[in-house]
Amino acid sequence: MRGLAIFLAVLIVAPTLVTAEQNWPGEPVDNHLYMSWAALTQEVNTWADDNPDIVELSSIGQSFLGKDLWMVVLSDWSMETKSDGSAKEIIYIDGGHHGNEYLGTALAWLTAKWYINEWNAQNAEAIGVLQSTELHILIMLNPDGNDFDTRHNQNLTTAANPFASEPVPTGIDLNRNYDHFWDDCSPSDPFAPGTGPFSEPETRANANYMNTAVQDADLYVTMHTGVWIMLYPWGKWPQQPPDWELFHGIREEVNAGISDIPIQNANQGLYPNCGTSRDYGYGVMGFPTFTFETDDDQFLPGTFEDVNQRLGEELDVMRYLIDNIWYWRARLVVESFSLVDEKVTFTVNNLGRASTQNATLQYVDGNKILWESDNFTANASSTTTITSDGFDFEDGEWRLSYQKRVVHSSQWVNESVDVGNYEVGFFAQSLETLVWALQAGAIPLFVIGFAFWWSREEKPFDLEEIPLEAEILD
Repeated sequence: MRGLAIFLAVLIVAPTLVTAEQNWPGEPVDNHLYMSWAALTQEVNTWADDNPDIVELSSIGQSFLGKDLWMVVLSDWSMETKSDGSAKEIIYIDGGHHGNEYLGTALAWLTAKWYINEWNAQNAEAIGVLQSTELHILIMLNPDGNDFDTRHNQNLTTAANPFASEPVPTGIDLNRNYDHFWDDCSPSDPFAPGTGPFSEPETRANANYMNTAVQDADLYVTMHTGVWIMLYPWGKWPQQPPDWELFHGIREEVNAGISDIPIQNANQGLYPNCGTSRDYGYGVMGFPTFTFETDDDQFLPGTFEDVNQRLGEELDVMRYLIDNIWYWRARLVVESFSLVDEKVTFTVNNLGRASTQNATLQYVDGNKILWESDNFTANASSTTTITSDGFDFEDGEWRLSYQKRVVHSSQWVNESVDVGNYEVGFFAQSLETLVWALQAGAIPLFVIGFAFWWSREEKPFDLEEIPLEAEILD
């Protein structure tokens, strides 16, 4: 049936195919004409061969049937760091968890393709991003399901959830196979989550990459198809996540000037879902994460359209998220500092769009903490002033220690701080210094007083005259 559908589709759109630019292997794009794993393999290898200055290609594992899972990493490889010497930002993107959701795979592909094309066109936006950022893009996580036109992978040897409405065996739903409240939604999802967390080679490879290659990421977007919506955590609970300020702020900016795509908590915006890569990325890895559900017209017959037109608005949203990666975490800077009577007072400005809790200013000698301030919270895009006492140390260095975001899984950072050449006033000296100053000042005061007294007395030392014996020398 699929082959017949493809044949008929080609007949219908044959004149278009002759003239259309072949940006996507298998134009036009929808569930009728799709990109096979073989076509993707050829495409990404061509990218790497033609653009070694910005493209690194590797396989991070294999599917159940042994197909390579291709990872495309984009950055300006002539620069190991940003121009200011700081580490590059890290972004992680994956597509194709569900094999028959082709537009999600297409959006991951299109994101990579846009930055490659625009780099070569000397586009300032693309150059700026690739000089300061690494884009790690896994375009097709489920190549077996993609080629068989199924949601699940091809592990047909494992029985599905016995409470599922689907017949078994069906293969495994990879986006229910992650180790975050695996198979713990009630009522039980009508999917096949596998025999346990990470029972499938595809999800094991994806999670391993998160933990070893992109653990410093400040954005994770996983791409799907079905309902036009962007979903942030949680899928298990209807409550807003700890970093709701960040997600709400992104929604406001996207809806104000880029797209009117709905952006909601996944549980409320879709349905309860557990064991997803999105909630694993946030709840375990600490990344700010989105499930990007693309075009909801994918399955309509005859909806043939160039991928650049079909997904142009979604690509604009992705460019916004990528361009502003620096803001998707707390960014603390010390704006003022003083030390008075062993009390340290400092003002911190959070330049990021995420809040942080349990932050401290520390005075350290290597890895040894000599002193630290009271814990404080720095809300997104705001300043706070903290006073802590008990400081009486020398020969150390100052640093800020805090989590990038509020969620408990968020990464901790220790960042050196230059508080400037602060001055210590007379009354802020140590007790020893104060005693020395008093002693030193008492000496000239005694001399002056003695001289005055001597001048007022005729015989300041009223001593009896004692005859002196002298030795007569021959």
